[in-house]
Amino acid sequence: MQRTAPLAERPAPLFVVSDIDGTFLNSKERVSPRLRNVVANMKRQGTVFSLATGRPARWLLPVLEQLVVKPLCVCANGAVIYDSARDKIIRAVELQPAVLTDTVARLASDVTANQEEPALEGVTFGVERVGTSAFDRADELFCVTRSYDHAWLSEEHKEMSLEELVAQPAVKLLVRNPRVCSQELYEAVAPRLNSQHVNVTFSWDGGLVEISAPGVSKQSALQWIAEQMGVTGEDAVAFGDMPNDLEMLTWAGVGVAMGNAHDDVKNAADIITGDNDNDGVAEILETWFL
Repeated sequence: MQRTAPLAERPAPLFVVSDIDGTFLNSKERVSPRLRNVVANMKRQGTVFSLATGRPARWLLPVLEQLVVKPLCVCANGAVIYDSARDKIIRAVELQPAVLTDTVARLASDVTANQEEPALEGVTFGVERVGTSAFDRADELFCVTRSYDHAWLSEEHKEMSLEELVAQPAVKLLVRNPRVCSQELYEAVAPRLNSQHVNVTFSWDGGLVEISAPGVSKQSALQWIAEQMGVTGEDAVAFGDMPNDLEMLTWAGVGVAMGNAHDDVKNAADIITGDNDNDGVAEILETWFL
């Protein structure tokens, strides 16, 4: 850890938020008994808990069924807030068709073929649209171009032309190139886009960049939740492992990077804990909630 003494001196946080993959879940996609116990203790003590993820709401169900709480969840890297207790999307910030069309045009292979950028050669695209529930039909929300190379096994999606893909609003645009790592793809994508029009990040290493509306991040959604609670970032502890967690870690009073985190995340965090297979989240939270 980078610092340990101040934790014991701090009062118990009023708000705790954790990324899911590589952070809250272990490599078997399970919540450990130790962590589940800490979350239960937080609930008893009145601390509010949230999950913040790049996942859509429908991908939260296997996680939520392992918990004793039904939290407000930040989905799609902050573009969506999902109330799991009511199974209801309560807030969504979308990319509009004009922005989607312009973004794709700046990145599509036929436009960039002569720009000496191998990472963009042959990129394909997908979108996540927002519904009203975690039980909405996935093939109405997850849409991809016909040549899209799926990062995860998917049978619940709809294939369509690029023109159809960008014709409706979406909470997230996916840029996919499995031949490069996500860092390399990000470094090719981000300079071609205007940060006033979109926000670019990534949450997985295997050649996938995620694009949201400007100003959208996990922090922006958590700040909205905190305002409803009457607390601030200083009252929060946040856990993460990838660049899409950076804003929320620097916003929180204590930002914690996992031992398995991306180097940029470790450099930005206040504390580095154990990895996700060794209860790194529980290790910190037991300071207050043992």
